[in-house]
Amino acid sequence: MALEKDDLLKLNKLRVPEGEKVSLKDWPTEYTGDKLDKAKGKDLLEIGRDRLSELQDKLYAHNQYSILIIFQAMDTAGKDGAIKHILSGLNPSGVQVTSFKVPSTTELDHDYLWRHYVALPARGEIGIFNRSHYENVLVTKVHPEFILKENLPEINSVKDIDDKFWENRYKQINRFEKNLYQNGTIILKFFLHLSKKEQKKRLIARIDDPLKNWKFSPADAKERNFWDQYQKAYEDALSNTSTDYAPWFVIPADDKWFTRVAIAGILYNHFTKLDLEYPHVSEEKKAELQKIKQELQSE
Repeated sequence: MALEKDDLLKLNKLRVPEGEKVSLKDWPTEYTGDKLDKAKGKDLLEIGRDRLSELQDKLYAHNQYSILIIFQAMDTAGKDGAIKHILSGLNPSGVQVTSFKVPSTTELDHDYLWRHYVALPARGEIGIFNRSHYENVLVTKVHPEFILKENLPEINSVKDIDDKFWENRYKQINRFEKNLYQNGTIILKFFLHLSKKEQKKRLIARIDDPLKNWKFSPADAKERNFWDQYQKAYEDALSNTSTDYAPWFVIPADDKWFTRVAIAGILYNHFTKLDLEYPHVSEEKKAELQKIKQELQSE
């Protein structure tokens, strides 16, 4: 993807280093460079979609890796739009998007990772989690009473959910992701970092536009009251679960065009590192193909 060198360096800076203590106040919510603008970003996104499509074809033919892309964000940050604009050029038969809602009774009767296991992409495929297993250290951390619905041993009240509980849950998530990585799943995690000011603007726009009223939920405005608690929950999750094998990227989300270009650039850079190739065709196979070609031409 033809990004300027300075822009590539900026994309690298969006990655959370393993073991780094994250303070989201230190991470930008808008594009701060001067090499790109919305028009150029649109052109780059189109190039990125074409190249991602080519790489998807090789991923399927290679049949050794799968790709898991995780999106997490505050409401209105643009997860759905990013998925639509970046991945619209891919073959839908090789992509599965899973949006995780409030867990069902059946899902609560299993461990919290169970419903995510069954949604994982097969080899040669791309899986996208719109929200994910991280809801279990984000929403539940802001609202720990939700943990009680899991009916866990030794967790009888909110008072039993202490720091040690969350430390163990981060370790469980890291083990889960490491196991996936060691078995051929490439994991890329994106937190779309939206400012509170921009969220307010987008919530009002949803109310003012009749065509967007359906997207507005009173719960979105209610959860906004817990903004600081969510920021702290995200900081803890990013600090404890960004690893070399499953890195987090904090993507500025106030400018939707840059959000999409940045994600596409990161995906392309990581796909190319896999050095995907089409399966090798032997000389015997090539000779057989030429024979079949001659038979077809002689019909």
